[in-house]
Amino acid sequence: MLRILSLRSVRLFTLLLTILPISLSAQDSNVLYSVEEIERKLVYDDFEIFRFRDLRFVGDIGKRVILKYADNKDLQIKWRRALKGGHEFNNAPRFEVAAYALQKLFLDENEYPVPPTVCRAFSMEEYLKIEKDALPTFKKPELALVMMQYWLNEVTVGGEVYDKEKFKNDPVYAKHFANANILTHLIKHADSNEGNLLTSTDPENPRVFTVDNGVTFSSQESNRGTKWRYIIVKRLPKKTIEGLRGITSEKLHKALGVIAEIDIKDGNIRSVDPTENINAKRGVRRNDNVIQLGLSKREINSVEKRIKALLKQVDKGRYDLF
Repeated sequence: MLRILSLRSVRLFTLLLTILPISLSAQDSNVLYSVEEIERKLVYDDFEIFRFRDLRFVGDIGKRVILKYADNKDLQIKWRRALKGGHEFNNAPRFEVAAYALQKLFLDENEYPVPPTVCRAFSMEEYLKIEKDALPTFKKPELALVMMQYWLNEVTVGGEVYDKEKFKNDPVYAKHFANANILTHLIKHADSNEGNLLTSTDPENPRVFTVDNGVTFSSQESNRGTKWRYIIVKRLPKKTIEGLRGITSEKLHKALGVIAEIDIKDGNIRSVDPTENINAKRGVRRNDNVIQLGLSKREINSVEKRIKALLKQVDKGRYDLF
């Protein structure tokens, strides 16, 4: 269920936030809950919208949103409604979620460069209470598909994320930066806009994040450059490389073939666990009662080729391992 808080409720909630201490069982300073819990809350749990604001400029389709939950573990997120058909240049939910899913195959949760990223669908009757002029992503029935990404805490805003001296002297930062760089290489990142990569301001845990991954995989390039498509460091984490070696073609297709599924039955629209791929040649698929998002077979094969090429370069000694 989705509800918009009344103005009175918003004011009361704001007051409570200012006068009451908030206890959080933090994972770390950047991600306050486990990714499993965040995913569940974003995809399945009921929430009320506390704040819904344009992200960068008036009328921006991207929004900065606070979701209020009954357990008081509220989430701030980036919210982006998909346009007609579910896939456009620089508005590609399936690429955003696929980047998030890929990292899970070779990194531990506390190393993820991509914060929790999911898709959720709403009936237009529900969604028009949020954005009164919104157009549906899909029809018959009309529904809006939204990409939701957890909003990180304690991170930089803009600026250069790669610090050569820090990479040389701080092994924890070096690990996190190299992991982020490996991922942006594997997803063929094609938008080097400042702010797409962020660094933690926590000196004890200098994580590096990639938070805008819509211009990736088979996307055309942006006009901001492709810096992060390439590995720019000369040392890579040995543990990460071993993780990449364990990724089989079968694992890759299973993880990336269906990354979000929406079931439509008796007028009800709900997210469900991924089932069998109904059309591996397409990234957005639909039959009468199911909408699936994922990478196409060709896109997944391209990821596999990049993994193998990187491992080949490692075996040739191009990169030192640490």
